[in-house]
Amino acid sequence: MRRLLALVAAASVAAALVGTALANHSWGKYHWARTANPLALKLGDNVSSTWDGHLATASGDWSASNVLDTTIAAGGSNPSSCPPTSGRVEVCNAFYGSTGWLGIARIWAQGTHITQAVVQVNDTYHSSAPYNTSAWRQFVMCQEVGHAFGLKHQDENFSNANLGTCMDYTNDPSTNQHPNQHDYDQLEKIYRHLDRFNSAASAPAELPGNAPPFSQASRANGSVYMDELGNGQRVITFVLWTPLGE
Repeated sequence: MRRLLALVAAASVAAALVGTALANHSWGKYHWARTANPLALKLGDNVSSTWDGHLATASGDWSASNVLDTTIAAGGSNPSSCPPTSGRVEVCNAFYGSTGWLGIARIWAQGTHITQAVVQVNDTYHSSAPYNTSAWRQFVMCQEVGHAFGLKHQDENFSNANLGTCMDYTNDPSTNQHPNQHDYDQLEKIYRHLDRFNSAASAPAELPGNAPPFSQASRANGSVYMDELGNGQRVITFVLWTPLGE
C-alpha cells in the first residue's frame, strides 16, 4: 500500500511538472486580425541559401495548423537591418555581431492585433560550433517564426528534458526542431475568434520600425521587451539568448 501511494504521488508530481511546461503559451493576446481561417500570411525570404531550406520547413510545419496558411514570398528588406513590411513577416539572416542572441522575433501591434513582424537569425553564432548545425538552425528558425504568430515558449529552462517542440528552450535541439500538437492546439485557441478586418491583407500604414538593439547587456532583463510607440501602438521583441552565455 505504501509503495502504491508513493507511485501515485510520483505520478502526480510528474503530471504537475508536465502541466507547468505545457501551460497556456500564447504571447499575451497578440494575433493577426482576419475575417476567416486559415490566416493567409506571407513570410518574406531575406535569407541566404544556407537558411532557405529551414525557412521552407518552418513554413510547412506551421501551415499544418488548421488556422495558418503561410507562403514564402520574395523578400522586401535589407537583411542587415531587416525593417518590417506592413501585413507580413520579414525573415532575415546576417552577421549581427556578438550580441548574445541566436535569433529574435519582433512584432508590431495596434492594440492586440499584429500588423507586421520580423524574424532575425544571427550568423555570428550560426557560422561556428556548436550552433552551425542543421538542427540548431531549424530549431531557431522554427521558434522565431512561431513567435510571429503570437506563440511564446512552452518551457524556458535550457536544461529540462526536451518537449519535442521548437517552442521549448534546449541545449540539444535534435528533437526540438518542429511544432508539436500542443503548439497547434494553442494556435487554435489564439485564432478561435474572427475579426472584422484582415491585418495581413489590408494592413494600416507601416508603424515605426525603430527599437533598441539587444546585446549581452540586455540578457539580465529577460527575453521579452516592449517599447510603447503611442496611440496604442507598440513593438514587442522575443530574444533567444545563447544557452551558453557567449
